Amino acid sequence: MKSDTTVQTLTDLTLTVFRLNGALLQWGDRLVEPLGLTSARWQMLGAIALARAPLSAPQVGESMGVSRQGAQKQLNLLVEQGLVESFANPAHRRSPLYRLTARGQHRYERAQALWRTRAAAFGAHLSASRSAAAMATLEGLLRQLQVNGVASEDES
Repeated sequence: MKSDTTVQTLTDLTLTVFRLNGALLQWGDRLVEPLGLTSARWQMLGAIALARAPLSAPQVGESMGVSRQGAQKQLNLLVEQGLVESFANPAHRRSPLYRLTARGQHRYERAQALWRTRAAAFGAHLSASRSAAAMATLEGLLRQLQVNGVASEDES
């Protein structure tokens, strides 16, 4: 069993991640609001843009750590906005595939340009090595949650 210090440190890290997630979502909403997006929709556009092939709603959700239902809700809104289009999935009749429209690709690129500007400003306060160490720690925690069945593909 781990020491009380390790448990407390992991508890503090977890609480910080929860607070960071909330702050990032609020900050992201303000960043992409002029583009007619929310953080959630920006996240879905990113999942599709970064994929090598069109994705189903469960695949979009899995890649971004949200439920299939959460991904589906945002994908439906993106389809309504004309930023994403759905089409038949030959592997699964009831689970269409999604890809960005030209308009969606342009909107995503604009959001990414806003992000890069802000990330450069944030980066002035964090070294690349500290950011890499934080990422490695968080990825290790995510892997442990997945191995232990806490963050299954459907829940992550």
